[in-house]
Amino acid sequence: MRQFNRLWRGACAVAITMCILTVSPAFAHVFPQTQTPSAGAEVAAPANVTIVFDGPLEPAFSSLTVSNSAGKQMNTAKAQVNPDNRKSISIALPPLPTDRYTVHWVAVASDGHRTHGDYSFTVK
Repeated sequence: MRQFNRLWRGACAVAITMCILTVSPAFAHVFPQTQTPSAGAEVAAPANVTIVFDGPLEPAFSSLTVSNSAGKQMNTAKAQVNPDNRKSISIALPPLPTDRYTVHWVAVASDGHRTHGDYSFTVK
């Protein structure tokens, strides 16, 4: 019986250690670090929108869209994750008239975790 208890405690210790070592990376979500144009900015019409995140993105599942104040999507191109810096995603824009624009972003980390958000800027 003592040997069983000793084996049981050893197995529990190994299981707990494995859980502690593997849980940390599972909470990896990416969030914006810089946005160009920045949130709340009043700018001349930008040629593109770029967001740099705090971790690498999964290009196939990450996206940006830009909509005007009426909700019309303004971008016709698809957002591109920078192959040289997978933390950065950009989208090209047509010439934008004066209006308030909302950027909607979806960021999927390289581990598959998804975050999303919105921010606005104004073209003067």
